[in-house]
Amino acid sequence: MNKTTTNPSVTPDHLLEVAFSFAASKTLLSAVELGVFTRLAQGPQTLAELISTFELHPRSARDFFDTLIALRVLERDGDDDNARYRNTPEADEFLDRRKESYIGGMLEMANTRLYKFWGNLTEALKTGLPQNEIRNDEDLFAALYSDPDRLRGFLAAMTGLSLPTARAMAEKFDWRPYKTVIDIGCAQGCLPVQVALAHAHLTGGGFDLPQVRPIFEDYIRERQLSDRLAFYEGDMFKDPLPSADVLVMGHILHDWGMDAKLQLVRKAYEALPSGGAIIAYDAMIDDQRRTNLGGLLMSLNMLIETRDGFDYTGADCAQWLRGAGFRDVRVQHLHGADSMVIGIK
Repeated sequence: MNKTTTNPSVTPDHLLEVAFSFAASKTLLSAVELGVFTRLAQGPQTLAELISTFELHPRSARDFFDTLIALRVLERDGDDDNARYRNTPEADEFLDRRKESYIGGMLEMANTRLYKFWGNLTEALKTGLPQNEIRNDEDLFAALYSDPDRLRGFLAAMTGLSLPTARAMAEKFDWRPYKTVIDIGCAQGCLPVQVALAHAHLTGGGFDLPQVRPIFEDYIRERQLSDRLAFYEGDMFKDPLPSADVLVMGHILHDWGMDAKLQLVRKAYEALPSGGAIIAYDAMIDDQRRTNLGGLLMSLNMLIETRDGFDYTGADCAQWLRGAGFRDVRVQHLHGADSMVIGIK
């Protein structure tokens, strides 16, 4: 037997933490599924009250809620049986279903769909094939858009994912020279709503497939912006894109392969007026491909979810925009893993 020299200065702690991160993930997702954070947003509860509220077996209930404390999504005001559990500020803001800032729609989708599909990552890496509904010859987007309830849930999840980024874009992009904005692949309309709320001089709306219209219009009506934001229906690959001073493609380009990415960028260039701007944003991988874990994991998620999609660096996207004719191209961080690439026609 060959003897190996061990290095006493290193430990396996980080490796084990990463290897078992699926357990932490599922603990959070189950808490969202149960509605723990929505209930605690109404006020703290003791362990006994939580067990009763969520009809949990007492065997592991304490471990479950204390794990959420260790994950820094719950807090507790003591250590005895009368101690009361409450949300952290982040959980209270983003995991309460009653708040517009709720991102749990995305987490609900992760729980019901993505969690099981990621179990086939090794197969995806070996075959290059998606591991979701497409495995059964079902087109993901066709399936989503054919079921109104499923589509509404999916679009709400997209709002949860995009809301912090939309607010950051409303603040960080200079909207003063522009009068109109249209979001391509708009979902519920989160992006145009946030931009319109922050900049009273802007009008525009969102472009998506016809099935999205009632969901978009409900969302816009609830926010009293129907007089400024309208729905434009069409297929981004089959139909011309609508014209506006600014066209936004958010969490869109990463869904598609290279040819389709370039096609969409060219179509945006054709639709924009001279001086108009394109904004493309995604969870962009850092140019050195070392640090933006969110962008890299999202690209692996595109392997799981799509036939050809992948995420990309800001430098990649800037090159695509310049190749289509855009000038003054720049990359700017927005929020979390998301960055935007801006180009001017």
